[in-house]
Amino acid sequence: MRALTPAEVLFDGEAPPAVLPACDHYAGSEKLMLKSLALQQELGAVFDVTLDCEDGAQVGHEAEHAELVASFPGSEHDRFGRVGVRIHDFAHPHWRDDVRIILRAAQRAPAYITLPKIRNVPDAAEMCAFIEATRRELGIAQPVPVQLLVETHGALARAFDLAALPGVEALSFGLMDFVSAHDGAIPDSAMRSPGQFDHPLVRRAKLEIAAACHAHGKVPSHNVSTEVRDMTVVASDAARARNEFGYTRMWSIHPAQVPVIVAAFAPRDEEIATAADILLAAQHAQWGPTRYHDTLHDRASYRYYWSVLRRARSTGHTVPAEAAPLFAPVDSQQGRTS
Repeated sequence: MRALTPAEVLFDGEAPPAVLPACDHYAGSEKLMLKSLALQQELGAVFDVTLDCEDGAQVGHEAEHAELVASFPGSEHDRFGRVGVRIHDFAHPHWRDDVRIILRAAQRAPAYITLPKIRNVPDAAEMCAFIEATRRELGIAQPVPVQLLVETHGALARAFDLAALPGVEALSFGLMDFVSAHDGAIPDSAMRSPGQFDHPLVRRAKLEIAAACHAHGKVPSHNVSTEVRDMTVVASDAARARNEFGYTRMWSIHPAQVPVIVAAFAPRDEEIATAADILLAAQHAQWGPTRYHDTLHDRASYRYYWSVLRRARSTGHTVPAEAAPLFAPVDSQQGRTS
């Protein structure tokens, strides 16, 4: 009898919670897009590159910029298939054209489409439905995942409902716009560290988004760090986002931030080794209770340690060779060979 794997037995037949690369790097100009994609080819699929139509396009030249963005997904620059796009917001007259141009012209559909400035659930649902209808009309085989940017009062109030929308794989926190939306009631110190982690209203927003995502198996993506010189600040921001607020992904706006963020979100080597040992013992026990170093474990802790191994691989770490078969059905479905 074949040994059952974590994905087959720990989630009651449902798909495990989503795991995405730990860093989401933004680029708005052609020069920065090429530089970011070159860095991705160098470091591997440990971070995503988001090509930005919202802030990247000049006014009146939205179509040309969308065509530029569309030239990258599926091209020789997109080695890992982890190039996403951010389109204009629901109130902007060009957002539908962004979707049409990119899905029609790209050699391969983007890894995801990010929707900014979400104000309510109906707007988000309409945008998701339009993306789905357009990909069907164009004969694109697989649905295109959607990521929502939460930066308004309305979106935060409905974070759980937004996370529950079909097709949505992640919610991202837009710190700057969220603080600005309070018309000076939150000081500008809350736009950077340490204030962004200490102000009660900002803390509440971060926690609501993370909780909504985890409730629905989606990925919470933390806002950027505005520090681009002192990478110890970026490392601290990423560590606090991960360890104190439950985020599993974070935005980057400078190439130097990427490896720092990935490292901060990666499990430690000893965590990976422990997770592998516990899961292999659980598999040997046919997923019944086990004992490891005088500590009892069951399916609840097995799910945790499975998340450690999944995060390890998403951040470029190699799991112990004896634990690789735990991923066999997942790799088979995704076409992986390692």
